[in-house]
Amino acid sequence: MRAIPGLGPDGGHSFSVCTEDHATETAGDFLERVERMRKGERQRFVVGTGHGLCTCQGAAFEYIVNLEFELRAKGVRDKAEVVWLSNEYELGDFGMGGMHILRNGYITPSKIFAESLYAERGLDWITRAHVQEVREGELSYETLDGEEIDLKFDSAMLLPPFSGVGLTALGKADEDITAEVFAPNGFMKVDADYSSKPFGEWKASDWPRTYQNPSYENIFAAGIAFAPPHPISRPRSSPGGTPIFPTPPRTGMPSATIGKAVAKSIVGTIKGSGGKLAEASMAEMGAACVASAGANPFTGTAASMTVFPIVPDFERYPEYGRDLKFTFGEIGLAGHWIKIVLHHMFLYKARMRPFWSLIPE
Repeated sequence: MRAIPGLGPDGGHSFSVCTEDHATETAGDFLERVERMRKGERQRFVVGTGHGLCTCQGAAFEYIVNLEFELRAKGVRDKAEVVWLSNEYELGDFGMGGMHILRNGYITPSKIFAESLYAERGLDWITRAHVQEVREGELSYETLDGEEIDLKFDSAMLLPPFSGVGLTALGKADEDITAEVFAPNGFMKVDADYSSKPFGEWKASDWPRTYQNPSYENIFAAGIAFAPPHPISRPRSSPGGTPIFPTPPRTGMPSATIGKAVAKSIVGTIKGSGGKLAEASMAEMGAACVASAGANPFTGTAASMTVFPIVPDFERYPEYGRDLKFTFGEIGLAGHWIKIVLHHMFLYKARMRPFWSLIPE
């Protein structure tokens, strides 16, 4: 069942880069568009989130800047309009409530960082939007102000919202215990504080540390599988009640770090470690992201960003919620080379080649 009518490939009207097959199909469509532009046709590309509660804007962000780079590399940029469509309240939110970057003695919000990057590349942007329906060559979206707008496109790459796989949990007597084990979105409940609180009362300590299900000690949920206790970005809804804000990202470094901790806990439990579990709170870990902005070893660039901690902790860092010494952003050719190195290191580690365990998450 589609989260939004017409969203996605395989019978829908938009593209995706979430699987190898989807990415290959999207690349093929792009090359067809290039040929049309070479013949003089203008094309509008829409890239972003396909739902008001989507997360992982980073994947769409990386796609749109690479798309723009390839349009220039193929000499057809003047025939293309490229539009960013997102549920973010402001550019640079990334589902983390944005961040502040300390550079050259100045503190810069990620909003300015992202807007500058988009403006330099001639990218238009629409934020505070929830896609309602995707049709052939056109989509409808609702704004946070409640306005409903149609947007025509020639090609759209819109990310779907994350959700659990929809498992049904049964107890020993075959009773349905799904609500006890899973949150309504299908993600598993773990050692987090899921109580309902106003946004201003949420704390970093609400976030899980061991990722163990509180009812069943032999069940853990790592990475994207666990249910976050609350959003990091401020929740907002349209006048009609449609929630429009990014939900927390949990991919990349957080997933790897959490997975490692869970694996240690399982091994320790099997070996009888006395119940001591490994911990990996997203409110106490940092993350680095290197987003390619053009795959060329000489003219390509990449946006390199670090954030610490991922979940803001306003008790430890009252002003910005994060340690500015370890939160920064930069874009340039050096970042692209870092991306290449990380790519090969990741594959080396994934294949468990000699000394793979020495490579950090």
